[in-house]
Amino acid sequence: MKTMITAAVAATLLSLAGCATDRETAYTAGGAVVGGVVGDALLGTPGAIAGAAGGAVLGNSASKR
Repeated sequence: MKTMITAAVAATLLSLAGCATDRETAYTAGGAVVGGVVGDALLGTPGAIAGAAGGAVLGNSASKR
């Protein structure tokens, strides 16, 4: 659990660095957190990392619609 939280926080911080607007930031961070939690529940730590990265990408894409 501690590793998953660390991975989610790291992914969120990385995603915040690349975002230009508040909406993009919120969607990207939210996607990273949700993806990290779901990935951890399904596959453990590797899933949390992959889920956070994928969630951040999906969240960022959704913010542009």
